[in-house]
Formats: sequence, structure tokens, C-alpha cells
Amino acid sequence: MSSQILSIMLFAKKIRQLREEKQLLQRQVSAALEIDNALYCKIERSDRSAKRSQVIVLAKLFSTDETELLTLWLADKVIEVLEGEKELAGKTLSLVCKHLY
Repeated sequence: MSSQILSIMLFAKKIRQLREEKQLLQRQVSAALEIDNALYCKIERSDRSAKRSQVIVLAKLFSTDETELLTLWLADKVIEVLEGEKELAGKTLSLVCKHLY
């Protein structure tokens, strides 16, 4: 299993866990996001990526830490870009960290 799939599964697994804890149906969540139920199901199965704005809505809907969900979501994006760049990934992340802080 690739690291990209694992990361995306972490976000998807988290939102599914939160939805189930709140005892919400997928169609209730999709209605809150104002998207088609099939699209939300794809997000929860990690077949599609959520938009940043959708992650924020999910955090509010599930009454959970917005930063945690956004971190998982953003990690997915970073891993997607660095996938297959095993030799350069560490150096690239170090360089990015230096410029962000």
C-alpha cells in the first residue's frame, strides 16, 4: 500500500469515525455539505478529495478539532505531490519548513 493511499485513508477513516460517533447518515452529512450523497460517499471512501471549505464544515458538523482535520487533509495533498520522490522528499520538506518558519 502506498503512503498516499494510507494518508488519504487516515482522513477518510477519521471522518467516517466521527460521522458514526455522531450517529449521522452519509446523506445527512452530504446535505450539510450541500453536495450529492454519492460525492460524499466517494470522499469518505477516499475516492475523491474534499475541498478545504468542506473540511471546515465537517469539523463544525462533527464538533471536532478543525486543525486536526485540516492537517490530515493537507498531509494528503503533500504526500500526493511527493509520491514517488522518495530520495527528494525529506530534503524538500526540510527546505519548505525552513521557508515557512
